[in-house]
Amino acid sequence: MRLKPRIVLHSPVMSPSKLKPFVERCLRDGVQLIAVVGDGCEDLEEEIDWIAIEDDSRPARYIPTTSSHPNKPVEEVLEFAALWLCEGEEGVQQVRL
Repeated sequence: MRLKPRIVLHSPVMSPSKLKPFVERCLRDGVQLIAVVGDGCEDLEEEIDWIAIEDDSRPARYIPTTSSHPNKPVEEVLEFAALWLCEGEEGVQQVRL
């Protein structure tokens, strides 16, 4: 099953070894928004960006938007993501790693 184009990722990541495979899957599935919420969300957003661009021999490695939402309730971030304009199916997928 493909990931939805809008993701809300909960921070902190409990299984750090799952982060890189998750980002790779987001790249393959054409995810257009990863909004990170929770403790340490700013650092996690930056880590996602670095994973996405680490193989610069493949220029198509691009997630259009990542964002972090420190001190915001999950409900507010879900609403933000739901309103984000992007191609593909509707809805927001919450992810905990």
